[in-house]
Parts: sequence; C-alpha cells; structure tokens
Amino acid sequence: MTSQPVPVGEPVPLHRRSIEYEAFDAGESLLVIGRLRDSRPWAKGGHSIASVHDMELRVTVRISDMTITEASANMHTFPHAECPGIVQAFKDLAGLSVARGYTRAVQTRFGGPRGCTHLEQLARSIGPVVVQAVTSRRAQAVSLGLSTDLLSAGASPWARDSCHVWAEGGVADQKIAAGWRPGSGPYPSLPVEEIRKAGTGS
Repeated sequence: MTSQPVPVGEPVPLHRRSIEYEAFDAGESLLVIGRLRDSRPWAKGGHSIASVHDMELRVTVRISDMTITEASANMHTFPHAECPGIVQAFKDLAGLSVARGYTRAVQTRFGGPRGCTHLEQLARSIGPVVVQAVTSRRAQAVSLGLSTDLLSAGASPWARDSCHVWAEGGVADQKIAAGWRPGSGPYPSLPVEEIRKAGTGS
C-alpha cells in the first residue's frame, strides 16, 4: 500500500527552477552568460538536498555574422560525480551560427546521451537571447543619438518570421511601410491603422 501525500490547505512548494541570461557588449562581439538552477524549497534546513543543479554556459558571439566564436560550460552543483565530464563537449558550440537552424544543430550535437539535458537547454535558448541583445544594443545607439533606426540600413528586419507580428507581409511589415520604426513612438507600438492615419495626417 503506497502512502499518500498529506492534504494541505495551500499548495506546498516542491521545486523551483530558475533560468537567467545576461548579455554584455564586448565591442565586435557579445558575451552571453546563461545559468540554470534547480532547488527544493522544502529541503532547507539540511534535511535533504536543497540545491540539485547549478549550471552555467558562456558563449561569445561575433555580431557581424551571429557566429559563436567561443563557448565554455561549468557545473557548480550536480547530482553525479561524473556529470562534469561532459562540460568540455560544449566547447563545440563554437562555429555554430545562432541564426536559423541553430536549435536543430544544438539538439543534434548535444541532445540526449550526447550531452547534458540542462546545459543543452541553456544552449538552445542562446539564439533568442542574442537577438534580444542585438536589439538592445541598437536601442542603446538610438538613445545615445548614434543612430536613428533600430533596423540595419538596407537589411530586412532581424525578427523576420519569428512570430505572427513579424510574419512576412504581416503587421510589422505594414507598420514599417506606413513609416513606423522599431524603438520610435509609444511602447507598445500603436495599431497599424493609427500609424497609417498619423502618416497621412488624418
């Protein structure tokens, strides 16, 4: 006969996972640091293992072509003595482009028994973080008066087909055609109809 959990009036915290990324401007490159932590809130006080995983991934990304030039992994807390034996494998992120196809390439190289599920999860999410960091870098240039546009001159929007708003020919394209530029005007940006009206002066 299996024991049943004791009923409680309020939900009891069992597990906490936190994933955090930070991106830093390093001139021609970005330094991105990802960290994953798993903990058991109920285990505080030494009655059981409170910290289960604490793992870190660092990558340097060349901005000009969005290619990873350097990568390193570290395990601060891990369940098995053998776990850190895989960290060197994640140096092989170097050479991958974080543009389209990146997630599949990471899964192919590090998924399942070829890697560590937690470091692989950190690696998979690096791509979107880099896109946001590049956007933030451009926004900073606009705020400092070094640029007037978040879009690269003559280039397609960096978020092309990344979501329903940025679908080709979708809302964002219509706003750009009407004169809107990312980073300008109110936030969130106005509906496309209002941007069109403002552009025609009506």
